[in-house]
Amino acid sequence: MASERKETHHGPGTSSFGLIDPAKLFTELQLKKGDTFLDLACGTGEYSIAASETIGDEGLIYAIDLWEEGIATLQQQVSAKGIRNIQARVGDITKTIPVENSSVDVCLMATVLHELVQAKAADGVFREISKVLSTKGSLAILEFKKIDGPPGPPINIRLAPEDVESIASPYGFIRKRVNEVGPHNYLITFDVHVEQAFIK
Repeated sequence: MASERKETHHGPGTSSFGLIDPAKLFTELQLKKGDTFLDLACGTGEYSIAASETIGDEGLIYAIDLWEEGIATLQQQVSAKGIRNIQARVGDITKTIPVENSSVDVCLMATVLHELVQAKAADGVFREISKVLSTKGSLAILEFKKIDGPPGPPINIRLAPEDVESIASPYGFIRKRVNEVGPHNYLITFDVHVEQAFIK
């Protein structure tokens, strides 16, 4: 199951970063200097690299993916560019997120949730996210609009914002807003509701 997600989501040329408006995305993420940013299922790390300058050297980015080649590529880029605030790690986010609990300010999942739902693996991921986010942290989920493609997956497995909200809310995530960040994609953001957070 994990290897299927690894290969289908992160094949060469499949990153969604080239489809979105980075300025709109990062406005909605509200990243600031010194933040800790978690890029889940990061692939080769385009979102992490783009966030690097925003959070500065006093901030920290965790880029996690099961795809070893993607992480190796990101590590090479980080080294070549002299980036000091990205830690790229291989990890299966459906089992454990190798990040300290309550340490993350902003968590991003970019065009991966629909695959986790198809693999019936979203439960484990949201359990882990609820552990690593700080009580004032936010969760941002980028998905394809529920319209016919290409680009993107078949319409029958795409998730509308209401679908994403129904998946996230049992884990203590409260919807903030939904914004278009490109012709094909939207971003839905959530706050953490501590009192109603999911109990494992």
